Amino acid sequence: MSEAKGGRGAQLKHTGLRSGWTTGACATAATTAAYTALLSGDFPDPVTITLPRGQTPAFALAAEELGAEEPGAGWAMAAVVKDAGDDPDVTHGALIRSTVRMLPPGSGVVFRAGEGVGTITLPGLPLPVGEPAINPVPRQMMTEHVTRVAAEHGASADVEITISVDHGAEIARSTWNPRLGILGGLSILGTTGIVVPYSCSAWIDSIRRGVDVARAAGRTHVAGCTGSTSEKTVVAEYGLPEDALLDMGDFAGAVLKYVRRHPVDRLTICGGFAKLSKLAAGHLDLHSARSQVDKPFLAALAREGGASEALAAEVSTANTGLAALQLCAAAGVPLGDLVATRARDEALAVLRGAPVTVDVLCIDRAGTVVGRSTPTGP
Repeated sequence: MSEAKGGRGAQLKHTGLRSGWTTGACATAATTAAYTALLSGDFPDPVTITLPRGQTPAFALAAEELGAEEPGAGWAMAAVVKDAGDDPDVTHGALIRSTVRMLPPGSGVVFRAGEGVGTITLPGLPLPVGEPAINPVPRQMMTEHVTRVAAEHGASADVEITISVDHGAEIARSTWNPRLGILGGLSILGTTGIVVPYSCSAWIDSIRRGVDVARAAGRTHVAGCTGSTSEKTVVAEYGLPEDALLDMGDFAGAVLKYVRRHPVDRLTICGGFAKLSKLAAGHLDLHSARSQVDKPFLAALAREGGASEALAAEVSTANTGLAALQLCAAAGVPLGDLVATRARDEALAVLRGAPVTVDVLCIDRAGTVVGRSTPTGP
């Protein structure tokens, strides 16, 4: 099948859906434009940024304001409208603003939550309590871009970056942020800068095509991955080629049911701990709108792993799956391995005796393996 190599890119091409940009990419573009204007007096429009995988998209500015009497003083604001492509994203069309102010030398890059961006109020998220809900990768992207702009203009990258989203607090009511203790607005997210659109029927069809491509290429080991970070993990663990990678997203059931009818020797399932805890609990659709992390279920698993009743009670009321994992790790309870093993067993049940050996890897946001099962067949 010379038409495509398979993997994530081929799947997206097959769906015919248009990809979009994350809030993190939009915030980076707005920040780059604002800081450039602050140092030079002129806003680049469109403004080009570099994404983590090397793509260089250009963004048109929707608003700009220069509150500086001379270059290098005062503040500048630029805004970008988020285009989520064909993904049914609640933030599609949102206006994302970045206001950049100079700070004294040695201050570094400081992030603030403006109107419509949330603040972390509970533990268990990848940022400390009290921090703006601007995730680590978008922070890294913005820091890298302001550092580059500073070098181009002979300045120091000592700035305060305030990200805001028009009507963000209202939009956030349609997300899980309030339940996660992210209050006041939206989160600025994204690990690749690109929003991959998910039409259920189109994406499930693309999963099937991915299995067909792998089998036609003679691959005996394929991996169902929930996203780009898990893809990197399985490549590092097993050296799998691109056409052995299935971007299953939230559709674990689609992978398992198709592999049941079109077997391969080995299937690895890799994804975030919280997401795969849903598979462990018997959910085949892992989307947050259709299944949630079951903390009492995690507490029961923790008990099986030797957790005390006091620890199990803490797990059952943890803010997030990550918080539950951290509680157990501190107590020496292998919750990650227990979830991976239960998820493997659920996968084998769906495969109904098909000649497929399955193993599961649970990872954290950085791609570190925090739980694994042994490979097991029928």
